[in-house]
Parts: sequence; structure tokens; C-alpha cells
Amino acid sequence: MTLLEIGGLRVTYGTGATAVPAVRGVDLTLAAGRKLGIAGESGCGKTTLAMAVLRLLPASARLSGRVLLDGEDVLTMNWGRLRAVRWAGASIVFQGAMHALNPVQRIGDQIAEPILLHRGATPAAARARVGELLTQVGLPAARAAAYPHELSGGQRQRVMIAMALACDPRLIVADEPTTALDVMIQAQILGLIGRLVAEQDIALLMISHDLAVLADVCDRLAVMYAGQVVEEGPARTVYSAALHPYGQALAAAFPRIGDPASRRAPRGLPGDPPDPAALPPGCAFHPRCAVAVERCAREEQRLTVFGAGDTEAVVRPRAAADDDRAVPGPGAPAGDLPVADAPPGGGEPGPALRPVPGTDAEGPPIPPDAPGEETRSGGVGTRVRTGDGRDGGPPDAPGTVPASGGGDDGGPGDGTSADGVSADRAAHRVACVRVAPPGACDGDRGEGSGEGGVG
Repeated sequence: MTLLEIGGLRVTYGTGATAVPAVRGVDLTLAAGRKLGIAGESGCGKTTLAMAVLRLLPASARLSGRVLLDGEDVLTMNWGRLRAVRWAGASIVFQGAMHALNPVQRIGDQIAEPILLHRGATPAAARARVGELLTQVGLPAARAAAYPHELSGGQRQRVMIAMALACDPRLIVADEPTTALDVMIQAQILGLIGRLVAEQDIALLMISHDLAVLADVCDRLAVMYAGQVVEEGPARTVYSAALHPYGQALAAAFPRIGDPASRRAPRGLPGDPPDPAALPPGCAFHPRCAVAVERCAREEQRLTVFGAGDTEAVVRPRAAADDDRAVPGPGAPAGDLPVADAPPGGGEPGPALRPVPGTDAEGPPIPPDAPGEETRSGGVGTRVRTGDGRDGGPPDAPGTVPASGGGDDGGPGDGTSADGVSADRAAHRVACVRVAPPGACDGDRGEGSGEGGVG
């Protein structure tokens, strides 16, 4: 059952000539008991999206679209109904616990406040509930008498989680809950969140810069850039076999344990996200993209569904038609795909797209019946499978961690996907002209026709 449905959500700060679009037409769904991660660089709109779910935005923000929570549109709720939904229907773990907690109130009083207001509990019952919540998140009940400055960073984060759970909400929004914590405390907090979500059947919308963390915790993962979702799909697929160049660049920025190449030659993405007040034309990522084509600067890309199971995506070949030829980097021959050249706007070389394992970048396409492979594709007409199941990898792939629900797609094993929809809808969505829909290399669509890409 879908608990949260975000459709065509747009958030703009200011009005008229000074209006700044922070979120631009986001569509996402989340089912009860499932976990959706939102990733991207600072300034891409992640926190604005999270705050919009409960309308926790400044007065200058203008919202449009819909945010359905249990079928009720949060954007049209009156103030009284909105107050009733906050904490009780959906709650939030804010970024930076030290700044989110009141420094002059004891933490027990802060946790008890929503219990007293929303549940009408007596002070004694509220104190008892506070003790239960602190124990639940791994803190002694006696810490209820402490002030925020008397706790460590990890303890304060646990207090924020206890506060979010105070009124038994069905949805928790966690805005970078492990920011500024060391890796050991991060692991404890993430383990705690995962355990509580599983035990209490809570839906989790989690925001982070760290794709590896989201891939480990969440069922599905959405990558945002310049206020839009550019890729969304099963978390492990998006992390290990992203199709969008931006998703690939984010994943490549993290060194991989046991991979000497990533340790000795770390890769980053040149430049910064664009100013939301002055977005480039076409695809907002094209000035930083190492594989941009001329269409990228002209046409805004939209998400295209590539399906689930054995459905393939096809990466467009190097030999592009005149109206869709690659924009050459410095020293690259015209029309050649600059896999590791500088982006069209100049600057340092960007991260190269990795070839499909076991193939040569200039070699023949993978046959249609080839098994699923992890990919960073830059080959000629290369076929990219999402795996024999729905988790983005080959069956019984070495190092693959089984999904929590027992299903191949991270779902509960009952024919539903990780986001609670049927398996045939557990799609991998990408917004990139370089990625063509299934069948594009089989003659279904002509190269350069304008129909084979996403745009």
C-alpha cells in the first residue's frame, strides 16, 4: 500500500523576477514499511524536498503539485489538520541534532512535548513513555534529565530518533541523520534506524550525500540534481550499476574496499551544481557531463522507465547521428564520445564511464541472452541488464547481500517490489539522452531520430 505519493512537486523561493526554483517536478512513491533514499550534492534540493513533505518551509516558499500522505494532500491541509499530522502521522529527524534540540530544556521534556500535545497523556504517562523511548534507542532512561550539551553527538542523534518515534508515526523523514558522526557511531545509528523501521513497519525517507550508506539501508534510491530526480531505482542497482552519468560520478567518488584502483586513483566530479537562479538550458548536468551530446544543451531530459527483471537498457553508441553527435572535449575528434575528456564547458576531465566487465569498449554488443552484469557502460551499442531478478545484479553475485524481505528486488518476497508495488512496476528510471529504451539497438528506433533517448 502506498503511504507517501509525491507528484509533480515544485518548490520555489520568492516570487516574480527573484523566484528561485529549488525543486522542479519531482515524482516519488513510498509504501509502508519501505525505505527510500534521496542522494545528491549540496544544493540539489534534497532537504527542501524533505521539508515540503510536512510543509516545514519558510513563508517565502511557494509549493505546487501534490504530497499525498495516506491519501490526504498535505499541501491543501488547513493549519489545524497539519499540526495533527505532524509527529503523529509523520515525523522528522532533523539534520544536526545539536541545533535541532533546545539547549535550555532537558531532553526528557523535549521528547515528552509531542506526547502531551498529540496523545493527551498525563505527565506521569509521558515520563514513562520517554523512558521507554530512550531505552528503545539504546540510552539509559536516566538520561532524560540531561541537557543536550551533556550528551555526545551520537547520543543526541539517538534522542532525535526517540523524539521522532514518540507518537508512533507511520512515516519518518531522516535528513542526513549521520552527519558529523564518526564511522562507528554512524554504523550504530544506521543499524538502529533499520531495526526500528523493520520492527514497527515504519516508512523511511532518508537523505544523505553518501550513496554507499543509502544503498546499504534503503530499498530504493533516487538521485537528485538541480532540483530534479535524474535516476531512481533499486538501491543496489543505482549504486553499483547507475546509468545516468551523474549517478555514476557520485558512485565513483567513493573508494571501494578491496579495489586498489579506486584507492590509488580517486575520482571526483569537476565543478559545482548550478545556481538554481541561473540554470543552464537543456539538461542541467550537461556543463559537467563527460558524455554530453548537443541535444543535452537544447532539451530538458525526463525520466524514462526501463522496467524490471530481465529488461535491458541500451547505452547509445559512439557513432552518433549529426543531430545527436557527442560534444568533443579538448583534443577529441568531432563526433567521438569523450568518455574521459573534459566536459563541454571546459575544466578538468570528469570521471570516465566504466566499461561492462568482460567486454572491450570498442568490442561487439553483449548478446541478448547474456547474463546480467554490473556496469559503468561506455561501449558501442552496449546492452546493460538490470539482472536476472530485480536487484540490478546477476544471480548469486559474489558479495551480494540478500534483500531484507527475501524478494529479488528487495521486496518482501510476495511478488511486490521494494516500494510495495508489483514486480513489473519495480522500474529503474533514468533521465539521460545517452541511455536509450529497450530495443533501441534492435532497429525499433533509429539512431538520431530524437525518439531513442529520453529527451
